Amino acid sequence: MRGWPHESKPLLVFWETTKACMLACKHCRAEAITRPLPGELTTEEGMKLIDDVAGFGKPSPILVFTGGDPLMRRDIWDLVRYASSKGIRVAMAPAVTSLLDEEAAENMKRYGVRAVSISLDSGVPEVHDGIRGIKGTWEKTVEAIKMLLGKGIRVQVNMLVSRDTAETIPETIKLILDLGVPVLEAFYIVPVGRAAEEMMLSPSEFEDVSHLLYEASKYGLVVRTTEGPMFRRVSIERMALEQHGINPDEALKPGELYRRLRRKMVSLLGEPEGAARASTTGTRDGKGIIFVAYNGDVYPSGFMPYSLGNVKKESLVDIYRGHPLLKKIRRAEFHGRCGACEFRDVCGGSRARAYMVTGDPLGEDPACPYQPGSFTRLAESLGIDTSKLPILPPLSILP
Repeated sequence: MRGWPHESKPLLVFWETTKACMLACKHCRAEAITRPLPGELTTEEGMKLIDDVAGFGKPSPILVFTGGDPLMRRDIWDLVRYASSKGIRVAMAPAVTSLLDEEAAENMKRYGVRAVSISLDSGVPEVHDGIRGIKGTWEKTVEAIKMLLGKGIRVQVNMLVSRDTAETIPETIKLILDLGVPVLEAFYIVPVGRAAEEMMLSPSEFEDVSHLLYEASKYGLVVRTTEGPMFRRVSIERMALEQHGINPDEALKPGELYRRLRRKMVSLLGEPEGAARASTTGTRDGKGIIFVAYNGDVYPSGFMPYSLGNVKKESLVDIYRGHPLLKKIRRAEFHGRCGACEFRDVCGGSRARAYMVTGDPLGEDPACPYQPGSFTRLAESLGIDTSKLPILPPLSILP
């Protein structure tokens, strides 16, 4: 959020309320299981965590109840109600199982859940079901989205960007638009949990997907990314060129994957005619984002299992504001190309991917092909003032 004081408080606090989940997703970060693990925060400890979130001050961070599947917790509605009573904006990321029914949706409305994120990895049923591990999940997911929207609940779709899903992104975009979902959050896969490094795209392919998602945002869809901050750089580059009447495809020369997927997207939806709705101001792991694991351990994000402390022993406020690594992340003190990049503040690379692939939480993001200074030189050759590059604020579905 533009003007959000990232140094003193996160915009988003993700709480992994439980490891328990009835799905068996191929890329599951949490390596979820069917039963809760020992050490899960108790109701009282959960309420203490909620007090910590309120302790950041108003406006409070958005608290996202995630998992596993938060609906697997018997006390979930007590926790949600308690957070709402503290004036905290609450969101939820449930799994699509039999627990996500009309009663759960009514409880969401009753106890103050502002928005729900639902994972829909592909517009092609077989691809989605292959990732989620249970046949028929795609159909249930579409039904769940329709049910939630029908009850007036704000819905965001989370889409995996991986080797398995990339070719079907145009179908996914069309389905999201057909359903009337206003926001897409694209997760650029990180090799953590069950996710294997082979599921990652190449750097040039991730770059092509970023170009495509920028174009997808012109269909009236708000597009953001998780662990894909290079999307912000690509979006800024394309916006700057467009504002000067320059065709980004000709100037930036995205690759064959982009060209192929864009042709498919246009064949499904026609040429986009609206203004881009890509969010380009950046939070990142540890800057505006913090994650609390099922047992109270605190990480910069759920995809970066670098322990910063534990909320059973320390205040979440103190951990976020005082941990040395988080201070370096927020100051963009990175190594390698990320440290030399002119986009290091608005992008900064995926800290999670850098850590999981290289072991260095401040290292360069191995999924990004960008060479620092490239766009600055191109822009200057075209007469574009790089001190005035366009940045779009995050477009939130939370009121």
